[in-house]
Amino acid sequence: MCRILNFGSMNLDYVYQVDHFVKPGETLSAASQTVNAGGKGLNQSCALARAGATVFHAGCFGTGGEPLLEILRDAGVDTSFVLRTGEFQGNAIIQVEPSGENCILLFGGSNQCITEGQIASALAAFGKDDWLVLQNEINGLPQIVDKASERGMTIVLNPSPYNSKLGEVDFGKISWLLVNEVETEQITGTADPDTAWERIHEKYPDLSLLITLGDQGSVAFQEKNDNVETARLPAENVKALDTTAAGDTYTGYFVAALTEQRPLAECMRLATMAAAISVTRAGAAPSIPRRQEVKAALAEKGNLFEGRAEHE
Repeated sequence: MCRILNFGSMNLDYVYQVDHFVKPGETLSAASQTVNAGGKGLNQSCALARAGATVFHAGCFGTGGEPLLEILRDAGVDTSFVLRTGEFQGNAIIQVEPSGENCILLFGGSNQCITEGQIASALAAFGKDDWLVLQNEINGLPQIVDKASERGMTIVLNPSPYNSKLGEVDFGKISWLLVNEVETEQITGTADPDTAWERIHEKYPDLSLLITLGDQGSVAFQEKNDNVETARLPAENVKALDTTAAGDTYTGYFVAALTEQRPLAECMRLATMAAAISVTRAGAAPSIPRRQEVKAALAEKGNLFEGRAEHE
């Protein structure tokens, strides 16, 4: 069975419900505050596990972060490669508007304490039949990618948040790049999915690309044996309460389905429904549904999310 190593962040999310995002010089009272488990790494590990994958999380937790280990374990994630550090726990300040939209201030803390020794030790347990999932909320990405590539792992990168550090990562060693429309434009210079794919594919011919487009759905371009399969899927129409972990939920379900060698449109359909369910709930990790719930919701919709696939 394929195993997935997610080398990623773990955060405490301080979530504030507000009438509008705070403006420069403004003092704004929040309607409520909650503290949740989060971080793109932790969220995606929980989503992968709840989608049914065999998942190992690698990373660091710091002072105050002990409950995050239990969140991962309760979701079914193996935490053998998570280490304690003396740094303050990584965290995020999240404002959520009545529409469900959010803005996030991120503090790396313990997530920036990955060592070369930890990288080597974790990756030594995995090989060519295994997958690696990465985001950009930890340090050491170039080294992790290089060593995972040497071991023949299939590497998935969600380059969020996008910044200059990603310029040190060898994208030629990545199998799947998962981005939203903002990151697409930051990386390729265009927000148009087809033009973005042309530019990515010309530079990295072995790289496959998934772009999530918010309420416009998602599109994927998969490189398979010198052929390109393209799939497009609409978004599910739901009333959003909190969109915080929607992208991470999509990522986890999409990757889990890919490792099961499911058709591309089916991977996207499963991920789309999982993300739709997550935005109807508050919080990050707590909002991610389990696979049985997603399958039940899809069954109720019949063939509505079949999508379409093309071969080029």
